Order: sequence, then structure tokens, then C-alpha cells
Amino acid sequence: MKIGFIGVGQMGGGLARNLIRAGRTVWVYDLNAEAVKKTLAAGSTGHAARGPAELADAEVLFTSLPLPRHLEEVMLGPEGLLGRMKAGSVYIDVSTIDPGTARRLEAAAGERGIGFLACPLGKTPAHAEKAEEPIFAGGDKALFEKMRPLLEIIGKPVYYLGGVDASCALKLISNLIGMTNLAVLAEGIRIGEKAGIETRFLLELLSDTGARSFQMDVRGPWIAAGDFQPRFAVDLALKDVRLGCEMARAWGNEARTMEIALDYLRRASESGFGKEDCNAVYKVIR
Repeated sequence: MKIGFIGVGQMGGGLARNLIRAGRTVWVYDLNAEAVKKTLAAGSTGHAARGPAELADAEVLFTSLPLPRHLEEVMLGPEGLLGRMKAGSVYIDVSTIDPGTARRLEAAAGERGIGFLACPLGKTPAHAEKAEEPIFAGGDKALFEKMRPLLEIIGKPVYYLGGVDASCALKLISNLIGMTNLAVLAEGIRIGEKAGIETRFLLELLSDTGARSFQMDVRGPWIAAGDFQPRFAVDLALKDVRLGCEMARAWGNEARTMEIALDYLRRASESGFGKEDCNAVYKVIR
């Protein structure tokens, strides 16, 4: 089986390397030559493609790209790969995208007799590298069951959510809640500073209260240490929260606190912190 993988950066690279380590034949493409080199170092069954067109004959094609427009450029339109792939092949997207984009990809794939699964991921590049990345799959149930063994090579646990709307929404909801929690945490730290409470001590005390959260446990200490090295950059968080808020608006949901988190992320990006970790929202909160 020839597997194609487009986008082997922080998230996609770990997934592609898991496939190569499992002995699967994987052809990879990325604009970043160093990312391709790092991925091919995982084993002898990995190969570099000179461009997306070389992956049109893949039996299973994965994409992991930053923005919905990147997927549309690569997969849709007259030159898109979905117009070149063989009927009976399978296309799996693991990017974080909105439900509308996923539906367009699914429809275009279906017109060509190509199976499609939207499979956004739940955690970090470190989890992806160890095949411990939760996968939230949406699409045809029979196709999901057929692809489940392959998905379990790249991550675990693998969840089936039903349609692509549900799988894409789940990832966006997760990031909406996580980034809003982070913004609230940063506000709390700033208030603690005004009260004269040292940040590490504040976090220690709050960890024994209802204020405790994943963001407090992970990013709270980084804020206290002045550590803004990118694990999940402001600009990526901004993209995800923007897509999530747009989804909520389209569905008529109120997401007022999440809109505030979006504004903080936008301000952080405009202030020059876009490549820093998303905990840099702390820098624009006073």
C-alpha cells in the first residue's frame, strides 16, 4: 500500500514517522526540506515526493496543513489532488479545520468515488511523536472501520464521532475552551500580581481550589518562569479560535467569553508575539 502524507511539520511529522516506523511505505511532501529530512530519518520505508502530484496514485492520502485555504489549494479545483486520485482510494485529513471546509472536501471526494475522513487531533506534537495523539474521526462509518487499524498506528485512542461536522467541531470546541481558560488564567495572574502574590505561590495555592485546570498546570509555570517558547504558537491558536468562533456564530451560539479570548490572541499576534507560545496572551493583559 502506498501512503501519501502532505505536511510533515510539528504535528504531521510525528504521525508520518509512526507509519514509517511501523514499516508502511510512505511518500511525504512538505515545503520545508528539513521537515522531510527529519521524517525520512525514521526508517527506510519513507520516501520524498517532489510535489503533491506524485501522491495522486496513493491508496491512502493524509494531509496535515495549517489553514483551510491550504487544503483547498492542494485538494480542490482543476489542479487539486482530488481530481487526480483514483476511485476507491481514501483521503484522510488530520488538520484543524471548520465543518464547512470538511463538508466541501467530503463532497469533492465523493464525486470522484474517493473515501474521506476528517480526523482532527487532540493533543500536542510530543503526543503525536509517541502515537499517543487522540484522533476524532468523522465520516462514513464503514470507511472508518476499514481505516481504524491504520489510524491506530498514528495515534490512540481513536474515537468515531459520526459526521465530519461533529469531528471538526469537537477539535474546535476543545481549543475554544482551552484558550479561553488560558486567557482567564492570565487575567488571574495579573490580578494576583497587583495583590502582591508571587506567581509561583499563587499557582500553588490555586491548584488546591476550583480554579485548577490543564492550562494552569501546564502553562501557568511557563508564565511564572517567563517561558514563551512555542509549543502551540499564538498564531495557530488564533486561527483555531477564529474558526471556532466563526462556527459558533454560524450556528447561532453565544460564545462571548470565547470572543474575548479571540481578541486577546489577535492583540498578541499584532503585538509581535505570533510565533511565541499561546501563553504570550499574558503579555497583552494588564
